[in-house]
Amino acid sequence: MLKITSLNTEYTNELGQPVKAAQDVNIDVPEGHFFTLLGPSGCGKTTTLRSIAGLERPNGGEISVAGVTVFSAARGVFVPPNQRGFGMVFQSYAIWPHMDVFTNTAFPLQVGKKKYSRDEIDAKVMRVLKAVQLDHLRDREATKLSGGQQQRLALARALVMEPKLLLLDEPLSNLDAKLRELMRFELKRLQRELKITTIYVTHDQSEALALSHQIAVMNQGRIQQIGNPREIYERPQTKFVADFVGTTNFVDGTVRSREAEDGYYLIDTEIGVLRCFSVEAVRPGDAVVMSIRPEDVHLSDNPPVGDVNTWHAMVDQKVFIGEAMEWQVKIGQRILLSKTHPSIRTPIGQPIWAQIQPSQCVAMPAAAELRQAA
Repeated sequence: MLKITSLNTEYTNELGQPVKAAQDVNIDVPEGHFFTLLGPSGCGKTTTLRSIAGLERPNGGEISVAGVTVFSAARGVFVPPNQRGFGMVFQSYAIWPHMDVFTNTAFPLQVGKKKYSRDEIDAKVMRVLKAVQLDHLRDREATKLSGGQQQRLALARALVMEPKLLLLDEPLSNLDAKLRELMRFELKRLQRELKITTIYVTHDQSEALALSHQIAVMNQGRIQQIGNPREIYERPQTKFVADFVGTTNFVDGTVRSREAEDGYYLIDTEIGVLRCFSVEAVRPGDAVVMSIRPEDVHLSDNPPVGDVNTWHAMVDQKVFIGEAMEWQVKIGQRILLSKTHPSIRTPIGQPIWAQIQPSQCVAMPAAAELRQAA
């Protein structure tokens, strides 16, 4: 559906220095998928989205949608944004304050090139208002809607033109935490029901994990990794991805040997020999960094079954957060973070058993970060 090839965008900052906003970005999004560009501020995700929309003119590369090229630097193709037929929702919803819900939604149909009858407009508007659950508020003034309702109205206005592609630039960032969580469910429901190909920009890793079919994690203008939410979270390919998406423990080490089971290695570390999984093949002597999620550091008062990746640790700190307990446990001189069910109540200063399953200890070549940033 959406194909981006070798996209490069560069601009000059206020000091006259060149800034590479997007570097060699390659994306292929299947029809009907929810694809998220995730990363910190200034990583190039919004520039990439604006390039898709036609609001930025890249320096190089090609963008095509449903087989139609909308930008090609090599062939001199640039389709203006108003001719691309995409829907877009920004951080600020930009709804018309002097119009009611129905008129706001109908506006794109009334000013577009294609002319619709009054009955056609009414049918199209009510269909999308029903989809976003605002049909009962069709006559309400836009300024009298709640934040969540305004966000859904902005979505309805983007959807009413039945766009080939829906572009969302951090549309939930202005909502409070609870409403943001509710709107995630709404967005996922809408996308599933309408089967519209969606490109979503956010710096919130929870949103990305909750909503997406696929995620592209970006940093310094480059895509670090593309994968489904589980792959991004459980099998990060670089230290940046592991650190940005969720909380993790990093342990440096050196590969000792390769195990008979494919993808597993014995690694010498400051807390002892670890058996870990590595997505990328590594060799004995290679420097690696391991990512171990806190929920994968399993704690118990009794010795666990097996002795692989098992330690007799000491409770250094713990915090009760309601549905879970967060721990700092000391193995030798090293502190590891753990997150467990609150039923474990070992006091601070007391010994506790810690174990990590080899499949949940992910090793990455230390050189991977350098290669990605090159």
